[in-house]
This record gives sequence, structure tokens and C-alpha cells, in this order.
Amino acid sequence: NSLVLLHSLQGGVRVELVLLSIPEDPKTSAGFDEKELQKEKTGEKAERIEDNTSPDDPVKEAKEHFPPPNPQLLLTDAVFETVTIGSLPSLHFLNETVFEKTISEREDTEKILSSSKEQKSDLISGVYEGGLKVWECTYDLLEQIENNGETFRDKAVLDLGCGAGLLGILALKRGARQVHFQDYNSTVIEQLTVPNVILNCQEDEEGEKNDIQGRDGCEKEVEEIGNPPPKKRATDMPQHTLLRRCFFFSGNWRTFLPLVLTKEPQPKFDIIFTSETIYNTAYYPALHEALQKLLASNGLVYLATKSHYFGVGGGLHLFETFVKEKGVFSLDHLWDGEEGLQRHVVVLRFKKYV
Repeated sequence: NSLVLLHSLQGGVRVELVLLSIPEDPKTSAGFDEKELQKEKTGEKAERIEDNTSPDDPVKEAKEHFPPPNPQLLLTDAVFETVTIGSLPSLHFLNETVFEKTISEREDTEKILSSSKEQKSDLISGVYEGGLKVWECTYDLLEQIENNGETFRDKAVLDLGCGAGLLGILALKRGARQVHFQDYNSTVIEQLTVPNVILNCQEDEEGEKNDIQGRDGCEKEVEEIGNPPPKKRATDMPQHTLLRRCFFFSGNWRTFLPLVLTKEPQPKFDIIFTSETIYNTAYYPALHEALQKLLASNGLVYLATKSHYFGVGGGLHLFETFVKEKGVFSLDHLWDGEEGLQRHVVVLRFKKYV
């Protein structure tokens, strides 16, 4: 994963250009039988999706996570990358290579770091669902948000299958009332998502506090790669208004849904983001139920995906068929990529609000 930084001065303003090479998606590895793809495009497989899960399937119990009392420890010696798309605020996230190089120094109770390294895989079903990487379709969705001028002022947002949390962080920077982050793995939430939120939303200096309202977001620090944020600011993070708008959860969708519904008042989300989450047809029933019960009546679901995930079996065609059979949501294509393995951004809304 390469990172190139170009610095220049324009009118006394420092400009930082960050070029990222997006990691190859293991969910699209070679070796997929084209005949199998044709089979999966028939209605027969879509009709069997409901039978792909059972009460005996492994359960990943959901739990809520809270930022630690000394959040600056999460950013000690942090190495982060920055992505800027169009007019969107710059988004910072921890470099995944750091996790690979510091496995022995990190808590790995779920064994996702060691298992991922041993198996040389970024997707181990029921163990690790790829949350430590930022996948291609997340960038597609960010671009569509920028192109469509989506605003989040006073909205409740859910970043479902959040990983690094870039989509939820963008909503937070643009004035969302609250943002819930959910990922399958607690390790991802604790060691990646929460640090990324803190990294992006460090508390403003006293004289700059009024600036947040005017800019719809957090301050943008210009920092050298590898340098941790100022300790003083990180120490004050738990009291920061923006961080208090965030809620963090781990677990699979079947256990996350009843947990989040215990909150008072029960959350209803104006916008739900979910990116690269329909690669496994066995997850469709739980995903659909979560969307149905958590989306506000006139809310929108933004889903970014590939046409097909080789070796895993899911993809947009099967998910569209599943949604159509359920009859709850309409599904509209917001963007369809034309090059290589096709990628898409679609929007779901309740049919009665079409």
C-alpha cells in the first residue's frame, strides 16, 4: 500500500496531496468459475438465501464500546494516511500496515490479526470480516456524496460495517446530530474506528471553537506522517462535543440489532451507510432486517458494492433480487462504474416513500 506526499506552498497556504494505492480486494481474487457466476444470476439461488443461515450458525455477540479515559494512548506513534476527495473535508485514518507490523504489541483477543497474517487473508468468515482495510467501494461512495452535495446537518447516521469509519466520520464533520459506528470485530472498533474518530475530531483551540459551526466539521490539522497529535488536545477528547455524538458497537447484525434497540429513545437513522457488506448471501436476511428496523420512515440507505465477489458468492444482482422479493425497499442505482470489475453505489428507501 503505497503513500506519496507532495507538499507545496500556494499563497502562504500549505497544500498536502496524498496519493493512495487502494489495496487489492481479496474478495475479488482470481479463479472464479464463470459458469458459477451464471448460476448465481438465476432466481433459484436468490430464493435459497433465506435458508443460508440457521440458529446453529456462530453468533458474534454485540457489545457497546466507549472511548478510553486516556485516548491519546491510542494515537501514540500513530502512522496515518489522508484522503481528500473534491470539496470534502480531509479524512485521516490509521495505516493498516502498522497493524501487520505490530501484531505482537497489540491486544488480539479475537485472533484476527494473527489469523489474517497466518492465512494471508483479509476475509475469514465468522472470524474476521475485513474491517482493518479501506476497500475500494468506500471511495466510490465518498465521491458520490461529494458529487451529490449530500449534507448531514442534524441527521442521525449509521455506518454499518464501518471498518475505518470514514463514511461516519464525514457525516460527523458535516454536522450530523449523532453517528453510530458498527463493525463485526471489537478489535476493529477499539484499535481502528475509535482512534480514527479521535484523530479526525481533535478538540479545537479555545479561540477556534466557533469555527466548527461555520465549517460543518472539525479542524484540519496539518501533521507530518508518523507524528502523534498534540497530547494536550487528545487528553481533552472525552469532553469534546463531537465525540459525545458518537456511539460504537461490535458484533454481527443479528446481535447488534436487539442491542441498539434497547437504547432510549430507540434510534431511527436518517441515513445508513454500508459499503462492501453484501459479499456473502448468508448475511442478507440479517442485513435486511437491520435496515428495515433502523431506517427512519423517509430515510436513505447508501450501499456501495461490487457486481460480484469472486469466491464468496454475493454481489449486487443477488442482493437486488433478495430486496425485490422482500418487497420492503425500492433500490435505485446512483452510480455504476464501467471499468474492470464493475462497482456500484445504490440507494434504498421504503417503497411507500417512493
